[in-house]
Amino acid sequence: MYYTSTRDKNVRLSDAEAILKGLSDDGGLLVPSEFPRFATADIELLRKMTYPQRAASVMELFLPDFTRDELYGMAKAAYGADKWDGGLAAPVRKLDGATYALELWHGPTCAFKDIALQMLPRLLSASLGKTGETRDVCILVATSGDTGKAALEGFRDVPRVKIAVFFPRDGVSDVQKLQMTTQEGGNVGVASVGGNFDDAQSGVKRIFSDAAFRAELNAAGLTLSSANSINWGRLLPQIAYYFSAYCDLVNAGELETGDPLDFVVPTGNFGNILAGYYARKMGLPIWRLVCASNKNDVLTEFINTGRYNAKRGFYATSSPSMDILVSSNLERLLFDLSGEDDALISGYMKSLAESGGYTVNDDLKGHISDLFTGIACDEAETSAQIAELRSRFGYLADTHTAVGFGALKKLREADGAAAQTVVVSTASPYKFCGSVIEALGGQPRGDGFELLGELESLTGTEAPRPLRGLLGKTARFGDCVAKDEMADWVKSFLGM
Repeated sequence: MYYTSTRDKNVRLSDAEAILKGLSDDGGLLVPSEFPRFATADIELLRKMTYPQRAASVMELFLPDFTRDELYGMAKAAYGADKWDGGLAAPVRKLDGATYALELWHGPTCAFKDIALQMLPRLLSASLGKTGETRDVCILVATSGDTGKAALEGFRDVPRVKIAVFFPRDGVSDVQKLQMTTQEGGNVGVASVGGNFDDAQSGVKRIFSDAAFRAELNAAGLTLSSANSINWGRLLPQIAYYFSAYCDLVNAGELETGDPLDFVVPTGNFGNILAGYYARKMGLPIWRLVCASNKNDVLTEFINTGRYNAKRGFYATSSPSMDILVSSNLERLLFDLSGEDDALISGYMKSLAESGGYTVNDDLKGHISDLFTGIACDEAETSAQIAELRSRFGYLADTHTAVGFGALKKLREADGAAAQTVVVSTASPYKFCGSVIEALGGQPRGDGFELLGELESLTGTEAPRPLRGLLGKTARFGDCVAKDEMADWVKSFLGM
């Protein structure tokens, strides 16, 4: 197996090289040359495994540079019970006989990004040795809220690695901002960007594709990599939790092996749902993948029309991690469904960069509509769903998870049926206290950390330990840069 670029099929990299690089020099995303298949018997074997064993079993199929023992050791360290509230990395919670929540937010930063970003630093550190790389690594991250903290925590004080995170100045919650700006570690740096997430993300991509900048880094003994889901080593661990959820439901008697299962995925950058698509491609019996969007419904519009339009109104919503107009991982899907037509994908991406959009051909549009259902929820629907989940099931959901449940409600109203469905729950409600309090009929009276206590009092629940640990912390980082100043800030951070 090798890794190639979505924009140039002549690229040939090993798995360790792909993880270390993060993004192809041509600006394309790196993808594996093949996708192994899981038969029913393989899924039966996964059923009997722990989560670390399941994760290692999925990842080893794509990582021939790593031994099974290496990957299992990494997975045990990443997903050990001591790191996850309740001792489980990806528990499935039953709401009723047809509705389940896959809770991915019980880790160190209370968001689903922990699943991948507890694993990626281990993969990347090992890749340094496997590739013989003598340069140190600078990780660049653009975040819409959750990736930043998860990456900072995952890479904190990792030898031979420095990490710089950019977040939109007014596009994250108070708790998310506090998590990032108070981050500990001697190798970390954080700055806000005057703009939205797309400005931060495009700035990071520009740095990656700047040959002169890479040459300067090389002269300083450094190379670039990424912790965003544009890095295959970040996306790969996410495939495992789809397999694990299915196995858990079979083990619980909710399914028989081979039965179809739907997944509803709240997503903005398309990485989370793309991992589900890859699991389906590998043989997991996923019937329907529902792409749940908030008011920034560029993905829903694309799935329904075949037209991608990033030149549209941008909304700052109560689900800020989904406030994205340029969904990077969609490029991987288009490459796969087009039969790996790198010239076609390069043309679409060029059009996106130059004119803000593109329209796929009829064949691609048909493939996409066969595989995905796109449903959007506005702010009022999201808020109403938080209240309904609490009153109906006693379930406390964050704003992003509520978008997923809102999409499921619309789907069932349209279908008139209730197929067995897992909603991917992406963050703790305590990361978005103000919005959750308002949805439950309360009146937020503080901001930042104070709201944790207000939500505890209102619901009789307890904030996760990592968030309660923010009490008394002061911000270490306060820089705000323009999007065209990001490269200079990185140089300063690196002491160049």
